[in-house]
Amino acid sequence: MPYVLTVDQRASRRGPDRVGEALAELTAGVRPVLPFERTAGDEFQGVLGTPEAAVDVAVRLVRLGGWSIGIGAGPVQSPLPSSTRAATGPAFLSARRAVDAAKQRPMRLAVRGAVAPDAADAQAVLSALAVLVGRRSDQAWEAIDLVDGGRTQAEAAAELGISRQAVGQRLAAASWELERELRPTAARLLARAAG
Repeated sequence: MPYVLTVDQRASRRGPDRVGEALAELTAGVRPVLPFERTAGDEFQGVLGTPEAAVDVAVRLVRLGGWSIGIGAGPVQSPLPSSTRAATGPAFLSARRAVDAAKQRPMRLAVRGAVAPDAADAQAVLSALAVLVGRRSDQAWEAIDLVDGGRTQAEAAAELGISRQAVGQRLAAASWELERELRPTAARLLARAAG
């Protein structure tokens, strides 16, 4: 079941267009069903094939900052066209409703889907993830990026020139373990929201 993300740049009239930056970030390590592409002005959209991928992209966008993120869970019309802009179906309508709702929410993230209670639950867990990610320091991100990249805490400490305990403290302050627990929970709820 596909997951459609509709993403809108916040305060785009007061700053530079950042869609290109976000699209470049999302091409690294993300395998969409249909590629992310600009749909209108400061907005872009893409289709992902798994709930895990949708969670990952949402977290990446929260880290970048400055985006309203709408996730639509549900069916799409098939066969899929080659362009996201040409695709249609209930998941696209849900993503549109979600991004409109996200603009009114403190964490700027919303989920709409075929099963509304599960979409609401997914939204709650993803909002908690957004709070964790949005509050991290640059130092915490340095440690997280290294450990998520496959390094041990000792290796990360050596690379950063700090003690292993300091790496552990950065990870703890960033609630890294909690993020690792919340991600699969959010993905399961998104899968249920798709129906």
